Amino acid sequence: MGRYLEQINSPQDVRMLTLDQLEQLAGEIREEIIATVAKNGGHLASNLGVVELTLALHRVFYTPRDKIIWDVGHQCYVHKLITGRREQFGTLRCYDGLSGFPRPDESEHDAFGTGHSSTSISAALGMVLARDFKGDRHAVVAVIGDGSMTGGMAFEALNHAGQLKKDLIVVLNDNKMSISANVGAMSGYLNRMRTDPKYSRGKDEIEQILRRIPSIGSTVAKVAERIKDSFKYLVVPGMLFEELGFTYLGPIDGHNILSMLNTLEQAKSLGGPVLVHVVTEKGHGYAPAVEKADKFHGIGPFDISSGSCLEKSDISTYTEVFGRTLVNLAEQDPTIVAVTAAMCSGTGLGEFAQKFPGRFFDVGIAEQHAVTLAAGLASEGLKPVVAIYSTFLQRAYDQIIHDVCLQKLPVVFVVDRAGIVGDDGPTHHGLFDISYLRSVPNLTIMAPADENELQHMLHTALQLNGPCALRFPRGTGLGVALDRHSRAIPVGRAEVLVEGKDITLLAVGNTVPAARRAALILKELGILATVINARFIKPLDEEYITRWAARTGRLITVEENMLAGGFGSAVLELLAAKDMAGIQVKCLGIGDMFMEHGSQSLLRGKYGLNSENIVNLTRQMIDSNQAGEKKIIGLGGGA
Repeated sequence: MGRYLEQINSPQDVRMLTLDQLEQLAGEIREEIIATVAKNGGHLASNLGVVELTLALHRVFYTPRDKIIWDVGHQCYVHKLITGRREQFGTLRCYDGLSGFPRPDESEHDAFGTGHSSTSISAALGMVLARDFKGDRHAVVAVIGDGSMTGGMAFEALNHAGQLKKDLIVVLNDNKMSISANVGAMSGYLNRMRTDPKYSRGKDEIEQILRRIPSIGSTVAKVAERIKDSFKYLVVPGMLFEELGFTYLGPIDGHNILSMLNTLEQAKSLGGPVLVHVVTEKGHGYAPAVEKADKFHGIGPFDISSGSCLEKSDISTYTEVFGRTLVNLAEQDPTIVAVTAAMCSGTGLGEFAQKFPGRFFDVGIAEQHAVTLAAGLASEGLKPVVAIYSTFLQRAYDQIIHDVCLQKLPVVFVVDRAGIVGDDGPTHHGLFDISYLRSVPNLTIMAPADENELQHMLHTALQLNGPCALRFPRGTGLGVALDRHSRAIPVGRAEVLVEGKDITLLAVGNTVPAARRAALILKELGILATVINARFIKPLDEEYITRWAARTGRLITVEENMLAGGFGSAVLELLAAKDMAGIQVKCLGIGDMFMEHGSQSLLRGKYGLNSENIVNLTRQMIDSNQAGEKKIIGLGGGA
């Protein structure tokens, strides 16, 4: 690490540096972030873009007394480095190491836990109201990107904040919009005029003088005000925010520390809600990240010199198989359209968008809108496929129920990143979708055991005359051969992979391979297991499940989801409804807790979602039964 970074143990140390030293520190921070992300993976481009902004914020504001809330948190690495976590930074996104997102339980400088988009202004406004209620005087700052501003929640909060007129600072980190020099210079000049206390006072005095002129004074004052406002609408890009009740400052160069220091000090001195518009470059200081900002937004380990990813595989990911299959099906069916929420490449829709631009809709970070938009498309005879990560689909739950399923509209929800996601941690694990979707009427839910089954399930989903959810995990498939053509599979029909007499292993989705491996190990131990690929979470294959449960007398369900309301719960409900209480049942899944960050394999091992734990649990069940213990139905799994 560079000389100055080694001296930074708190924001106070940043305040001791000169402007030139801050510039050098910014370079050292970029080197440290690039080196760490190259080793651990993470969000690179967004963090490289906010180095100077973060230093300026911590120079002007005094955390933890003042509160800085980072929207989403993709850009919090610089903040972590200079708030006492420099020596632990090498553990970023590693198990038991630093989180890749703000965590109040990790540092008092992390004012609010984030991980999903467009929440910062709402949280900041809540903190402002609490501050004023308690009679405190500290500053509250929300840092939000232009991408997050596409989320409706951000505008709900802006609207409320503008109405309340409380002291709040919102920093808009704009890393995409290009603003011409003369517009920026003019708006900067008008900003200084409008926000300078002497200007505001003079304007009020002139207005009072005009209104004193007999007969015409009031009219002249109103005309002058209208002319002034019309001129501002023509030349000032921030009028939208001013109409919402904010004082607008900017746009300013987000890589010019002096300019930001001056503007943030000005924002701090003003009363009421203030929006500071900062223009930054995503990936700034590292050419590969600038050239391919989308690729370096979230990336695995990579070679610094070339920017090439180190984690390469010849096996396609589930996301890639989905994308190719959808293109193939769309070539045959012109009514298929695709919808995503600012995740075109992340959800595998890049090729679809290129081939069918008129049938592709990226709505920005607006999951609620995405779902109801799809409902409108479906109501007019189209077949919308909505591709959204499991953890983000949670944000559109009401729309799933009210706008799609209640009306039985044929919308296909492609639930990517379902199950254990890994290094991004609790805000990104897709461990709730089975539970929050299973209770919704009219919805079919399926999960493929491998990538070949995925293409057949997508084909099936598009043939249904009703809503359907197709969930699959993050990462590569199993490397199985793909059938040349996709086909429909019987809805609600499970698949018996192995027949045995001693126990039934009932697995769903990407837990099926672990169940098959467990059966092979058990066979060597003289225990014969039936392995069933459930395929459908809803409707369940009642016939297969009850038949094999009765035949073997023992049943283990396996899923990557919360146990509460999950697949295992559905099986227990089925057995109870069929009066099969004598069956010995254990359910493997995630218990009543939020799962931390770590690699997928490590977390699956820790929470027992692997073949070794299935084998051990099977042996325990057989041993207890042979000892004459009463058969029970119960839950097992991660604590």
